[in-house]
Amino acid sequence: MKRALVRYRNSAFGKTVTRNQKYLPILFFMGGFIFDTLTLGRIDRVYDTVVLCSHMTLLSITLYLYNLADDGKWKNTFIGRYADYFPLAIQFFFGALSSAFVIYFFRSVSLSKTMFFFILLVLLLFANEFLKKKISNKYLQFSVYFFISFTFFTFMVPTLIKEMNTLIFIISGLASLGCTLALILFIYTSSPSTRAEISLKKLIGGILSIYLVINVFYYFNLIPPVPLAMETGLVAHDVQKKDNTYIVTYERDEWYVFWRTHNIDFHRQGDASVYVFTSVFAPTDIKKSIFHRWQWYNPETRSWEITEDIGFEVIGGRGRGFRGYTYKNNLTEGKWKVHIITKEELILGVVDFVVKNTAEPNRRGMVEKSF
Repeated sequence: MKRALVRYRNSAFGKTVTRNQKYLPILFFMGGFIFDTLTLGRIDRVYDTVVLCSHMTLLSITLYLYNLADDGKWKNTFIGRYADYFPLAIQFFFGALSSAFVIYFFRSVSLSKTMFFFILLVLLLFANEFLKKKISNKYLQFSVYFFISFTFFTFMVPTLIKEMNTLIFIISGLASLGCTLALILFIYTSSPSTRAEISLKKLIGGILSIYLVINVFYYFNLIPPVPLAMETGLVAHDVQKKDNTYIVTYERDEWYVFWRTHNIDFHRQGDASVYVFTSVFAPTDIKKSIFHRWQWYNPETRSWEITEDIGFEVIGGRGRGFRGYTYKNNLTEGKWKVHIITKEELILGVVDFVVKNTAEPNRRGMVEKSF
């Protein structure tokens, strides 16, 4: 093995790697992100589950190996030969897991207050690029590890047990907290250098603070209700179901408005009905009640008024999401929005539009699409 390492270091490739070593963290970061982007799709696929569980397990093992390396634990061993690469491995797994969650959360997040948590996750993803020089900071190590672990369990527990609600979120958080504290205590008792470097009370206090902040986010509906995700949401003039296909007629927006499918101006003739069509992805065998909360903006009070909550049950398993719609008649002109929410009032998405009455039927931009 030593001869193989010597040959590697003396090879053209090895010399190139050594010469450009400062760029390795960025390459490992990009590698983890590209790998997940190309391979991950549905959280309930066996492949996705195996990849995420493998990343989380290997990250935990690598943290243990890295933190005991300073104690000479791996000196003159096979593991010791690769100790210099532990920080890169940690960064790769941080990048791979955070990018995977960004991909999944991107499907779940709406342009509402849940966007704040998504932005935090994106910032963590890109901050990972700069962690190499500070990865030896054990407070930072375990804080990032716990945040990623918490996110991991909030995805995996509902997917595996086929149930999601507030109790499941609490169980997921406690499982993450227990695993993180167990790893910290295991490393702390095994590593004299770790005991000399950190205050256990300070570290646990930081972990508990992160745990509290995430739960506060959940309480104020700042976290998307993963693993549910709204695939489609639009306001329509008509929705018809034929066999197993929904035929939706709606006004298409301009080509450059990439973030919204429908035209925000809903041109209504007479007392025509207004439909809101959605498709919501849920992992296989998960059943969950969701609601369309119709709200009208009152210009006199300058506030949104809830007019009605109309609910139906989502059944998981369909790749493009469970389809459903609600409709209302005699809507007042003006600004409207429909929140797609769970029973716990966690926001899956928002469909906003402006009702404008017209004397003649509007044909411009009208399209018919099958879902």
